[in-house]
Amino acid sequence: MGIPADTLILSSNRSNMIGWIRQYKWAYALYNYFQQQRLGHLKALYPKYGLDKRYYEPVSSADFDHLPGAGEESIVPDTAGLQADALFPLLNPATQQSLLAYPEEGYAVLKGWLSPDEVDKANAEVQHLLDDQAVRFRYSNKKLMFAIHHSDYLRRIGEHPHLQAILNYLLNGEARLFQSINFVHEGSEQKTHSDSVHMTTYPLGGLLGVWIALEDMTPDNGSLHYYPGSHKLPYLLNDAYGNKGTRWKIGDQPYTAYEAMMEKQIGEWGLEKQIFEAKAGDVLIWHANLLHGGEPHRDKSLPRKSMVLHYFREGYICYHEVTQRPALLS
Repeated sequence: MGIPADTLILSSNRSNMIGWIRQYKWAYALYNYFQQQRLGHLKALYPKYGLDKRYYEPVSSADFDHLPGAGEESIVPDTAGLQADALFPLLNPATQQSLLAYPEEGYAVLKGWLSPDEVDKANAEVQHLLDDQAVRFRYSNKKLMFAIHHSDYLRRIGEHPHLQAILNYLLNGEARLFQSINFVHEGSEQKTHSDSVHMTTYPLGGLLGVWIALEDMTPDNGSLHYYPGSHKLPYLLNDAYGNKGTRWKIGDQPYTAYEAMMEKQIGEWGLEKQIFEAKAGDVLIWHANLLHGGEPHRDKSLPRKSMVLHYFREGYICYHEVTQRPALLS
């Protein structure tokens, strides 16, 4: 039995209406007005950085253009402090070497960070959340968002004291976990991008991504790729692809325009792609501006279990450049 035509029309009209509303900054501002508990920290941060704005108002990189050093990264990773920490000798040599190369490469690999038992328990936790309908797939039926809000075990992985210490040194400040994404059946297959266009900070560079393999990655199940050293290249934000918008509306450029720009820049910069051939339990940490993406998931019969965590530096302004929304913190 098919879906009635009038139901399809109503669904289409509703989607079109929501899409139309989402163009306007006032819609986000109205929603944000009632999120004071999750945005109240901005009342102190905005004056600290000389930004004349209320907590619920739209914000983008254009709002920081007049501030000194608005386009410069201010974070210098404290790898010397990490090397002197009592934690460092406990890490395997490959992990130590990768962490010390982070300032130049823009990424670090923690080999075998999770044990097989921890990987199995993490996967069981995700399946339990799915069975209980505590989380559901979103964004092309691929992503489980914010599972850490429903599982103490998954959150403890992201807030483990040893991982937290490493991230603190790389950000040269306190790293705060604020988002998780889990994949089960499919990889993201997302084209090459910088996280800074999605989760932006002021000052720039105050964000880290952490990707945890919850099974072995192969050429057939959508491994992660990245471009070593690309974090040192210019940040390409809304203005770089004509998406600044107006006083009342967010930018109207499709995301495919950003992807096309990035593909062109990668060719012009002569960057060399590297595939992360991860084993279950391996972790990849990357800089806010490191160019990365997901390889094609060629064999859809193969699962692609992984967890992505994002952290920002405490005391930095965090927002979403494309939609010009301040980030809601839990």
